[in-house]
Amino acid sequence: MIEDVVSVFLPVTETLKIRKNHLEYGKGKKKKRISIVTGIHGDELEGQYVCYELFRRIQEHLDYLDGIVDIYPAMNPLGIDSIERGIPAFDLDMNRVFPGNEEGSMTEHVAAKIIEELMNSDLVIDIHASNIFLTEIPQVRINELHEKLLIPYANKLNVDLIWVHGSSTVLESTLAYSLNSRNTPTLVVEMGVGMRITREYGDQLVEGILSVMRYMEIWSGPAEKSIRTPMIAKEAEDVCFLNAPAAGIFISSAEHGDYLEQGEKIGVIIDPLQGCIRSRIIATVSGILFTRRDYPVVNEGSLIARILKRDGKSVCTQR
Repeated sequence: MIEDVVSVFLPVTETLKIRKNHLEYGKGKKKKRISIVTGIHGDELEGQYVCYELFRRIQEHLDYLDGIVDIYPAMNPLGIDSIERGIPAFDLDMNRVFPGNEEGSMTEHVAAKIIEELMNSDLVIDIHASNIFLTEIPQVRINELHEKLLIPYANKLNVDLIWVHGSSTVLESTLAYSLNSRNTPTLVVEMGVGMRITREYGDQLVEGILSVMRYMEIWSGPAEKSIRTPMIAKEAEDVCFLNAPAAGIFISSAEHGDYLEQGEKIGVIIDPLQGCIRSRIIATVSGILFTRRDYPVVNEGSLIARILKRDGKSVCTQR
């Protein structure tokens, strides 16, 4: 059932509508509820396929459902329509205005209504993609303040990595922080690349969402594939950042998700005008290449790669 979450009048006789698809089935009076959220950033489209595929699979076997699934494909519909990260005309990142204020500006009012809508969920999964420059393996990012509550859910989500961030690095104005601080468990998923859809990652996450639903006892369908055991990064020292030492064109020679030995080449930065290599990018530690630069143009300081430090190939997720 399609329902309106919030509706706001805009100039030129237009209306901003945030909508959800509400699925409810089963005999119990008090049903558990999972909410799937995506599209907060208009240039992150990986979640669009996840919403479609999850709805399709649930509809095919509705008898397996004993609970509530609410799917919110477009929390920032104006951004998706105009291919902009933030809310058009406001020059504003929607994920920086939560928890909002119902009596405030339009964006604050919308944010407050979204929080009100989601707070009764037993679990919220907030799906993001990377930006247009980087590709990320499927991962859950968790604030260390909510680690004990969220890790059991994250372990069932079929992702490759759980990255636990220090509380000092977490923005308090995000949807996930606002909900978690109000005792609504919320996982942030990041995967793929901006403005694109990676079906492999989408299918992986859909299987993971169904796995979490089985864990919550609102889905009785069998698992089609085995669920991955994620790697976990808990300390700042677990992740190595590699930045461009010079401007130019980055040419990658390492596959995303590969295990790299310390000293192994990741790629080069070339100068097309002078026909030379300006810099060689080398893995400074051994581990998993979980973030890789895919957009070739780089400036000095641009992020090229992130490596999850590991000592042996046995820990590498096999694809």
